[in-house]
Amino acid sequence: NQEQESKMAHVTVTAPINIAFIKYWGKREGGEALILPTNDSFSITLSTAPFRSKTSVLLTDKIEKDTLWLNGKEEEVAASRRLTNVLERVRATCPPELAALKAFVVSNNNFPTAAGMASSASGYCALSAAVSRAFQSTADVSVLARIGSGSACRSAYGGFVKWLMGTKDDGSDCRAEQFVDENYWPEMQVMCAVLKGAKKDIGSTEGMQQSLKTSPLMKERIEKVVPERMEAISVAVKERNFDKFAEITMLDSDDLQEVCRTTEPRIQYATDDSYAVIKLVHALNKAAGKRILAYTYDAGANAFLFCLKENLPLCAAVILEHFPTDASLYAFNDQTLADQLKAVVIPETHKNLLGDYPKKSLEFLLQSPVGNGTNVLSESESLIDVEKIAPKAE
Repeated sequence: NQEQESKMAHVTVTAPINIAFIKYWGKREGGEALILPTNDSFSITLSTAPFRSKTSVLLTDKIEKDTLWLNGKEEEVAASRRLTNVLERVRATCPPELAALKAFVVSNNNFPTAAGMASSASGYCALSAAVSRAFQSTADVSVLARIGSGSACRSAYGGFVKWLMGTKDDGSDCRAEQFVDENYWPEMQVMCAVLKGAKKDIGSTEGMQQSLKTSPLMKERIEKVVPERMEAISVAVKERNFDKFAEITMLDSDDLQEVCRTTEPRIQYATDDSYAVIKLVHALNKAAGKRILAYTYDAGANAFLFCLKENLPLCAAVILEHFPTDASLYAFNDQTLADQLKAVVIPETHKNLLGDYPKKSLEFLLQSPVGNGTNVLSESESLIDVEKIAPKAE
């Protein structure tokens, strides 16, 4: 059916950010190119509102070569080994008549540039889901996304997602799987306090391999610590036990900082502000008499924070009390939150938790519930002008 074919060959997909609470840090020997990790990891998928990556793919015989437009600029497809790996894998697993066509790909992220949020996870996930669907590939989308950017595999699903390290050299069993969906624990909320970060001295790709070679903590982390935590936090999520979830999440984040500290040469992604947020979270929990807020950090300065919906207004208000930030810098999924914040009366015991630490603005405050993974959009939402085979004019 000719018409059906042409419809299938034009696809638009959005994909979300995901935040790992049990960290991926290190690729196993021989698994560098395929991005095969040294351990399992575990994450929460965010909503695609407010922030997401969006990719449109058109398969056509009217262009000479695969073409990618990213955030308004044309990129050289052949120059990106990761991108060509994804396209090669898709063509090897799709109907031959489609494999012969060229892909015209347009992708954008709607994150503010100041946000300094990793767009590779949502970006490679949206790209993989879109090209896989357009080419009618039989490949696992999470495996395709992983070839592009390791943590991208976890954005393929909603809810709480595990990235299983697998054991095979070809990476066929190294994929993401959903542990529970986004409706299982809807009270869980995520915030990201975006902090001013210096340009990273060392990217996470190099940093993690450096840690693997030199940090004395990595062996035990891989063999014992992570497997035990994966098990314990799985139980905490299943039981919707926030206290336990928060405890393990903060331990794993602290461990990653310690691994970086003991790497040679030493790696440091956290800033003074990052440490101030850590101090603030512990002080708030102490004042509240229980864990109501948890932090986790990736290879960067930004604080990702978890709390339950009932505590969201208070937790956000306490953060903003110590990091006063203009409402224009809020990126909230919950449109009522900004108004709820105005009504919060912060107890005296929850103020001045950072002593004389200077009150600075955040670059951004993001809030999101647990989200549902990739979404396929209608053709009217496409980023491609099909007649011209060009990006749509903004």
